[in-house]
Amino acid sequence: SHGHRSMNVVFMGTPEFARRILTHLCDSGRHKVLAVVTGPEKQFGRGRKLLRTACHEEALTRGLPVLTPQSLKDPALREALDKLRTDLFVVAAFRILPPSLYNIPSMGSINIHASLLPAYRGAAPINWAIVNGEKETGLTSFFLKELVDTGDMILQKKTAISNDDTYD
Repeated sequence: SHGHRSMNVVFMGTPEFARRILTHLCDSGRHKVLAVVTGPEKQFGRGRKLLRTACHEEALTRGLPVLTPQSLKDPALREALDKLRTDLFVVAAFRILPPSLYNIPSMGSINIHASLLPAYRGAAPINWAIVNGEKETGLTSFFLKELVDTGDMILQKKTAISNDDTYD
């Protein structure tokens, strides 16, 4: 087991949920985040102001390199990730990675999904758990493989849902 070994990690995520995981990873003092891959900036509002993702903002405050590919099939992205010599990709609330990317790191790639899999595979798992009146939900981490949200499970952590809980 690689239990206490420090790892070189590339983090991939977009919204606030993922930013919290990135923050925890950076603050753990155990692993080195080499880069953050996140969604491209989007134009927002009347002034068409460019807005960065929550993970992009976090990476900038920490001085981490940021990759914002339009397409995950972009050969330049694969080339950039290949050069980093990464032990592990950590993915949370991001796009579906093709095998050409998730097989790059020496130890593979893991996803942190916001449900107790197999419940609520796919998008908006927190929202669906609340809408359906579930009493608990949680996080599941697992290794990525071809079928979405089906890889070998690493850990599940449960949390109660109270009646006044919202998505945030």
